Amino acid sequence: MKNTVYMEEMDAFTYRDKLAQEAVMSIPVGALEQHGSHMAMCVDAALTKAMAGATAEALVADTEGAVEGVVCAPINFGYRSQQRSGGGFHLSGTTSLAGSTLISLARDICYNLIEDGARKIVFMNGHYENYQFIFEGAQLALEKARTDGISDVKIQLLSYWDFVDDATIDALYPDGFTGWDLEHAGVMETSLMLLFHPDLVDMDRIDAGVYCDLPAVLPNYDVLPVVPGYTPPSGCLSHPGESTREKGVILRDVAVRNMVTAIENEFYRPGDFHEN
Repeated sequence: MKNTVYMEEMDAFTYRDKLAQEAVMSIPVGALEQHGSHMAMCVDAALTKAMAGATAEALVADTEGAVEGVVCAPINFGYRSQQRSGGGFHLSGTTSLAGSTLISLARDICYNLIEDGARKIVFMNGHYENYQFIFEGAQLALEKARTDGISDVKIQLLSYWDFVDDATIDALYPDGFTGWDLEHAGVMETSLMLLFHPDLVDMDRIDAGVYCDLPAVLPNYDVLPVVPGYTPPSGCLSHPGESTREKGVILRDVAVRNMVTAIENEFYRPGDFHEN
């Protein structure tokens, strides 16, 4: 059996051994959401799983094997796509969870890992709208653990795009950066998909007649029922035309490096792995 950081690819005995070594457990949380005509709808879940895997592998390498990293099977559905960050949940293909459902999933999965022996847990978010619901689920799992007499659990929550630094943004977006909320199906996600899952991207399907009015100009408020006309016809919120695999490499390397640093800072003491 191959050596892997992905929990679902491990046998149960290997998983137990890694937990016994106080592995850092990552839980990727994505969504099933339309990403225009040029990308598959699994983007949020697929990228978050890949970024969590790359981060786990980098954590093991950076600590020279002193720390094990394990990536749980991802939560493949997310909270309702918002027009101002994902095009909107009215678009076909976008299949959403209620907030209460996502909270319950996050709580139950997290607590199961705690029962298995996990004490260092990282929720990695890949769908803009998920964050507060993951936060609530994580807190409820932590409260249940404390009620059950388990007091040594620590949970970290992060969204991988927050670890792309300003210098990288300036280099990859020379014409200006519109913000992560408008990056839905834009350069970042498309470049990372060209790196991790090129078979799920077809840049030839970027039709100029459909991929127009980008970046999207949206009101600074939400309306229910959704007003479909506010969403650009492509379903994207920024143009993916400048995406490349090479940009995906840069984005991955910067974000992974900074996430490893954040994980080490929260779960370990200064000097545990590197000289100060």
